[in-house]
Amino acid sequence: MARIARLPDRVANKISAGEVVQRPASVVKELLENSIDAGASRITVAIKDAGKELIRIVDNGAGMVREDALLCVERFATSKITGVEDLESLQSLGFRGEALASISSVSHFELKTRTEKETLGLRFRYEGGVLVEESGVQGEQGTTISVRNLFYNVPARRKFLKSNATEYNHIFEIVKSFALAYPEIEWRMYSDDEELFHLKRPDILERLNVFYGDDFAAGMIELSEENDYLSIKGFLGKPAMQKRRKLDQYFFINRRLVQNRMLSQAVQQAYGDLLVERQTPFVLLFLAIDPSRVDVNMHPAKLEIRFDDERNVRNMFYPVVKRAIQLHDFSPDLAVTERDQLRPGQNLDSPLRTFSFPDIPHRSITTGALYQNYREGAFAESATSRHSPELFSHPVSAGHALPTGGFREADEVLSSILLAPLYDDDEVPNPKNSEPKIWQLHNKYLICQIKTGLMIIDQHVAHERVLYERAVDVMTQNVPNSQQLLFPQKVEFRPWEYEIFDEIREDLYRLGFNLRLFGNKTIMIEGVPQDVKPGTEVTILQDMIAEYQDNASKLKLEKRDNLAKSYSCRNAIMAGQKLSLEEMRSLIDNLFATREPYSCPHGRPVIIKLSLDQLDKMFGRK
Repeated sequence: MARIARLPDRVANKISAGEVVQRPASVVKELLENSIDAGASRITVAIKDAGKELIRIVDNGAGMVREDALLCVERFATSKITGVEDLESLQSLGFRGEALASISSVSHFELKTRTEKETLGLRFRYEGGVLVEESGVQGEQGTTISVRNLFYNVPARRKFLKSNATEYNHIFEIVKSFALAYPEIEWRMYSDDEELFHLKRPDILERLNVFYGDDFAAGMIELSEENDYLSIKGFLGKPAMQKRRKLDQYFFINRRLVQNRMLSQAVQQAYGDLLVERQTPFVLLFLAIDPSRVDVNMHPAKLEIRFDDERNVRNMFYPVVKRAIQLHDFSPDLAVTERDQLRPGQNLDSPLRTFSFPDIPHRSITTGALYQNYREGAFAESATSRHSPELFSHPVSAGHALPTGGFREADEVLSSILLAPLYDDDEVPNPKNSEPKIWQLHNKYLICQIKTGLMIIDQHVAHERVLYERAVDVMTQNVPNSQQLLFPQKVEFRPWEYEIFDEIREDLYRLGFNLRLFGNKTIMIEGVPQDVKPGTEVTILQDMIAEYQDNASKLKLEKRDNLAKSYSCRNAIMAGQKLSLEEMRSLIDNLFATREPYSCPHGRPVIIKLSLDQLDKMFGRK
């Protein structure tokens, strides 16, 4: 007697449902794809008990005649394709012909539909995949599908559903992604009879504000690039809007929501040091490519895709994102910074006050607008200050630390300022001869007047950025960067330190360290990079090796990048170190000569801006 038997359709449907219908959000996704494929311009989503009790999708699409309505819940029945060759020119979201059969087999399923030509609609009700009722019904053109008691006949699957909050979030994310991908469609959503949103206008930026809060769209970078092979359009979030979850990254291939590791990694690498560790930028990108170059038939959920030439796509995608990021001012405003939870930094500094930053060949500078704002701040005049000096034009101002000696010292300073005589009109200093005004706060932050308000710079991470970029450039382009020591310094390494030293010895030489072996695990330092302060040569080298090992164990960094970050972190000036006016100006000028002055190599912000408008609001002027 034969031991192999064909499974009944009801059993096969339940097994298939395990792949297609993993949770309530899977049902919502499949039904919304059908509504969009039907040409709907209005879609309403209603759920109860996080989709466990009810999922209802109402659309005004084309609707179905009776024959199609009966076939749509059969396995492998679809109107989207007729042969294998159609998969290479796929224009629809659905095509497998499994979704409705799977959903109806594990729920109480009801379908109402009416075409434009019919005056009376049709209603079909299924229980566990079996048709139990058919009737006529009044209704508007389109299709309404109601899914009740999901997994009622598969208790093992229902038992593994998560909490209502978790299942609701998955559903909301799916609906949100479709609402962003199809702004031309009017979307409405209800949860337990409460309206969550109603989106009428075809404006993606407006919808971003609805989902993420007022002014969210103002932080978007618009991106648009197109060639014969690939079209890329959409929005990137500024680093100040970074998130700890990748749910806020949306990639659409031919308007299909997809998950693709290559695209995610390319975006992450394009942002580079602008991101805090383990955080991701907001992304909403639409890629259009010839359907024959994409395989969307990799998984029943249709979320995973494969490109026929992934390397070629990446080589086009990555530079576009990178260029869009480099062309924008990423210094955060104070209002944004107060809301964000930035990773606390580490004061891993060594004493140094050398800000030399020689010209490196082939450098590209992307900070012209903010630097010009900073330079113009030297002679920016308020409309009300024509006959009186600026408060900080007093000798206690530019280049002098703000008082830290308590109330008495502060009172003396303020008194001297308030009692100072006003300039006559012909004695007002010539603004053209002025330098940008800079103050050092608590020997830690630099405060600069800019044309549009003020700018605050963290002196330690600013110097880190300067040293990091110089280190990368001198190692990459073999720029001479060593100064010989009059008296060589001896360093005795522990075994683990010597192993790391041996690994990075060649790049240390490129960076500017002239090192000679001197016995077992002992070296002589005969030359160091120009930025290393005399007397710290041994400490800097040992600290760099410790930092390098720590980075290697926690982060996946390329060797030279790791070395440059270790060098800059251990060699930058300390917070708490007093700087002269010339040192402050030199540091800021060198910072603006870097490619990415807005964050340190570890992702911490370097610059925060506060506009005059924000100050006016704080003081009740607006």
